[in-house]
Amino acid sequence: MSNDRVIIFDTTLRDGEQSPGASMTKEEKLRIAKALERMRVDVIEAGFAIASPGDFEAVKAIAETVKDSTICSLSRALDGDIERAAEALKNANSGRIHTFIATSPIHMQYKLRMQPDAVVEQAVRAVKKARSLCSDVEFSCEDAGRSEIDFLCRIIEAAIDAGARTINIPDTVGYAIPHQYADTIAQLLNRIPNADKAVFSVHCHNDLGLAVANSLAAVVAGARQVECTINGLGERAGNAALEEIVMAIKTRQDLLGVYTNIETEHILSTSRLVSGITGFPVQPNKAIVGANAFAHESGIHQDGVLKHRETYEIMSAQSVGWNANKMVMGKHSGRNAFRARLEELGIVLPGEAELNAAFARFKELADKKHEIFDEDLQALVSESLTEEAPEHFKLAFLEVASKTGEVPQAQLVLSVDGVEHKAGASGAGPVDATFKAIEAIARSQSSLQLYSVNSITQGTDSQGEVTVRLEKAGRIVNGSGADVDIVVASAKAYLHALNLMQGGAKTHPQAADV
Repeated sequence: MSNDRVIIFDTTLRDGEQSPGASMTKEEKLRIAKALERMRVDVIEAGFAIASPGDFEAVKAIAETVKDSTICSLSRALDGDIERAAEALKNANSGRIHTFIATSPIHMQYKLRMQPDAVVEQAVRAVKKARSLCSDVEFSCEDAGRSEIDFLCRIIEAAIDAGARTINIPDTVGYAIPHQYADTIAQLLNRIPNADKAVFSVHCHNDLGLAVANSLAAVVAGARQVECTINGLGERAGNAALEEIVMAIKTRQDLLGVYTNIETEHILSTSRLVSGITGFPVQPNKAIVGANAFAHESGIHQDGVLKHRETYEIMSAQSVGWNANKMVMGKHSGRNAFRARLEELGIVLPGEAELNAAFARFKELADKKHEIFDEDLQALVSESLTEEAPEHFKLAFLEVASKTGEVPQAQLVLSVDGVEHKAGASGAGPVDATFKAIEAIARSQSSLQLYSVNSITQGTDSQGEVTVRLEKAGRIVNGSGADVDIVVASAKAYLHALNLMQGGAKTHPQAADV
């Protein structure tokens, strides 16, 4: 590998999934993995195989399906974890086991309750075990950002001798500052005798808003793999955002002197796919993929861009997928055109039944909305492919009344396992009244943690995409729904969340934060 290439290691499906409520089904993970493969991501961390049967099946399915990216499974430095990861990866065209152990004094003392010598021994044993099952092994020093440099040098040298070919230095708690983190990477590369036998990787968390800055500083210091997620997804404040890392490297190649193999024109569609599946909307001012990322309000800016784009734009919107696909579909579009557009967007449906179901939803939407954009299609297919829970609750009828000076009312009929139930309620607004009417039937005892509305496209006839987060007994689920009627979309999202809660799907599977 050229020393000028930075390997992009995407952990959206593993670390990104640790965001509360962001857990994904096997089918959803497969859709995202295919999008990442299309974008030419080098390594896809598909999950943590030992965490749950569902995670094992997802890693296995992705390993069997994706051929152009290396598929990775995380494992603790334990034989059972490593064996489970190897089993999930056995049919991968290119597989990697990513094993880790904590190396900071605070983690070794209070979490592992192990002495440093024992930690080194376990790390070496784990790497050797992983190498006996898989030729590609990555070793991570959990909480490296708060680890002692001498101990890091010692354990990393031993891990490389044991067979690790990628060494990850994660800033697990987002504590690092760019110049200090870069100095750590530089010291490790200079002080470890066998450092030239491994690729050094970085995995930065965004607790101080510095994940991308820290990652790029590490690249300047010699790191050649960056672990990141789509939209910066991840627990707490998230991870380094893949789109920002990639576009910074591409835009400032003059200073950074490195490159990636990412096909950047697929960034936006992948961002929207992840947002739609997880229910985590992208804020408008988010770099690269936010709705305002290439918008110019200032008259001076608008004038400059019209005269010469580079006066106020450092990259083109088209380079990351904005405005690249302007084909608008409508009610006269046929089934073949619909299928072809989905394929252009990287959406491959499992079979004819799924295509027919999605096309039927498309025609239904086309009767309500004159123009249907790519974003509408992404949302529509996400809804069509929702298989994570049986439809225990289903909306049969909804009527709301909201007048100035009067209390809003909602009347609805829910089908509960095929039996219809009626309820009505009043509320502070039509959505509040609808949710109360649903609860009058469902009696779920869930707590509403988040209600979010996002416009999928421009215009007053745009579909509203609603995310509802419910919590019950410590379990968190995200429901999503889309419709041109915001109240209907809200009801769909609430019922989706209730069905997830009822069906026991989308449990939070992860047990580690590297």
